[in-house]
Amino acid sequence: MKLCKVSEIVGTERLARAIMTDDYVELLAAGTLLRPDYIEKLKRMGITEVFIEDDGLLPEQVVILREDVETIYKEKVRSIVERHVYSQNAELQELTDTADEIISNILEDDRLVEKIFDIRERSADIYDHSISVCALAVLIAVKRKLARDVIHDLGVACLFHDIGLRYLDFDCSNVIIDELSEKNREEYCKHPVYAYSALEKETWITERSRLMILKHHERLDQSGFPMHTSDIDAETQILQVCDSFDEMICGIGCRRSRVYEAVEYMKMSRGVLFAEDIVNGLLDFTAVYPAGTVVFLNTGEMGVVVKQNRQFPERPVLRIVKDAEGNTIKEETLCDLLEVHSVYIDRVLL
Repeated sequence: MKLCKVSEIVGTERLARAIMTDDYVELLAAGTLLRPDYIEKLKRMGITEVFIEDDGLLPEQVVILREDVETIYKEKVRSIVERHVYSQNAELQELTDTADEIISNILEDDRLVEKIFDIRERSADIYDHSISVCALAVLIAVKRKLARDVIHDLGVACLFHDIGLRYLDFDCSNVIIDELSEKNREEYCKHPVYAYSALEKETWITERSRLMILKHHERLDQSGFPMHTSDIDAETQILQVCDSFDEMICGIGCRRSRVYEAVEYMKMSRGVLFAEDIVNGLLDFTAVYPAGTVVFLNTGEMGVVVKQNRQFPERPVLRIVKDAEGNTIKEETLCDLLEVHSVYIDRVLL
């Protein structure tokens, strides 16, 4: 892909990177043909440059679940959970099959455990969040060689861990919980209890899964909720780590963060809030700068992440799109940060 001025677009180009609002609402999807009416809309919005497709090197995005598969799972979870009420609901049992399908998807691809994945910031959606947490947690569990029944229970707990948020009558997306009113803050801290209670009498879910759901916001230093306990089994700790990381990058119960900010938070919290080995397991396969991330370098140049370096997720391969003077670079120019030690990412733009 290449960076192009909107004023130079003629109407036959296609977007290489989606155009998003600050709240991660997609305005134009990647692959969209930039028709004249779209070009005028971009100009009115004050957007002066966009990334368009060309014959050059495209970002090599690597994901745990294919986008089409993830969408199917998300809509299934949404459809079933939104029909759920406080009374027992046998339909919820169908989601145990979804957990097993996600587990099978990961187990069937031996190469997944050797990859670095591009996990991107996105809007707050508890169903998307649940699928993402499930995929992350299952991958960690598989790499740790846990028993299949334990992985199953972990996957089920991941899909249901935030069902209690549905019982809140206020929006907890992209907010700081401590800045909520006392009443809303107390209600938010009860959502693990609401989830546990909603599933307490269901015979198709194990007590192990229910306890994972109840304890997914507890912390090693007892600063969590709702019980302020440090009595947390290893499987629940996997859920806690994946939930906390993914909450940060989608903004559920907290301000949304960039991936690299969430990575730094997890690093600082290991051994204090979270088990160090589990955090390390997550970070081992998480790209600090996902493919397609636009960054500024200490040299003043602008680049786009096109590929990850397996053993060094903080030193990706970039395509330089602007020089230090701000001039757009037409030809393909790559910079492998693993090979150029004096160059580093100064800040993230997009």
